[in-house]
Amino acid sequence: MNNCFEQQRVSAAHIMVVGCGALGNEVLKNLVLLGVEHIVAIDFDKVEIGNLSRSVLFSRSDADAHRMKVEVIAERLKAMNPAVEVKTICGDVAYDVGLGLIQRMDVVIGCVDSRWARYCINRLCMRAGVPWVDGAIEELEGTARVFVPGQNCYACNLGPEGLKDLARRMPCSGIIRRHEEVGSVPTTSIMASIIGAVQVQEALKLVDKKTLEYEWTSLCGKMFYYEGQHLTTKLLDFQAYDDDCAVHDRWAPVRQSEMTADTTVADALMMICRLLVVQQALICLENDCFVDYVEERKNDRRTMVMCPGRAVESFIEKDEMLRGIPNSGLYQHEFREIGDSFPYQGLTLAQLGIPTNDVLHVVADEKDYYLEIDAS
Repeated sequence: MNNCFEQQRVSAAHIMVVGCGALGNEVLKNLVLLGVEHIVAIDFDKVEIGNLSRSVLFSRSDADAHRMKVEVIAERLKAMNPAVEVKTICGDVAYDVGLGLIQRMDVVIGCVDSRWARYCINRLCMRAGVPWVDGAIEELEGTARVFVPGQNCYACNLGPEGLKDLARRMPCSGIIRRHEEVGSVPTTSIMASIIGAVQVQEALKLVDKKTLEYEWTSLCGKMFYYEGQHLTTKLLDFQAYDDDCAVHDRWAPVRQSEMTADTTVADALMMICRLLVVQQALICLENDCFVDYVEERKNDRRTMVMCPGRAVESFIEKDEMLRGIPNSGLYQHEFREIGDSFPYQGLTLAQLGIPTNDVLHVVADEKDYYLEIDAS
């Protein structure tokens, strides 16, 4: 029995890595060394001094120049292997990664540091029918898990406390500073290398397909746990798949369209109706909402915002009239469905917050349709 990965499949594999910190560095480095030639790297952070003791692909000059992590990653991976194709997205997996791009991946590897980010990766992968590998590290502990649509779902594994914690989002830099304040180290390069290696191993098993032939054992339904202080490893059951869970509804079949992110709402609705041969259609904003204005509850004064819901808080912080008003004192007027009655027909899909290569959930004649927008 041949226990080696089939190099042709490895080279041809398309793998997405979400998160380019300590864990992401190790995963990306290992993928390139093993011969993967099609990589998508996603992160929204800049390189900081605190990253350098745990991130093999970053240097002091990167931190001093405040370079974006994905920019540095692409440069270093190409230096390791000029044949590698690296696509980067400087953004948030929750909002800036199109489902159409996810669908083209063989596997997604999550190297993120919050339950919310994991939830978002899981949501995308379940919709696209793509397996993903999760990794987590802190101090001298680390875990790795595999989630395969139809078999294991991250959201189904979350208990009540886990669901409550979804909204808590602390970036890696925040975790590092929290530990530095008490004089401890948040994690080590050793832990990142161990868990990152396990993640890549499990990802390539999925790519190579030998687990389907029962030649190799997958972590799907299990959790690999490593504790470095006492050199303890465990393989724990970690499987849940509730048929009623809305998070892993498969978005299929996906139809191609001529729409792009620059298509206006009016043109998009017209193109959708022509494609589906219907009179009216609604575009459902599944991942976010669109906000046209916020209103102060005390004096009914409205301020135009015209941005996706995720950008409203930033807008308020910059506005002199709104800054300092608590959220309870503001009313946010939002849209979650876009149809003929939407008053801003001249806005583009991108202005609504829809990324390139995304898949639109469209409702027409009480039926659900899934239409991919073109990246060009």
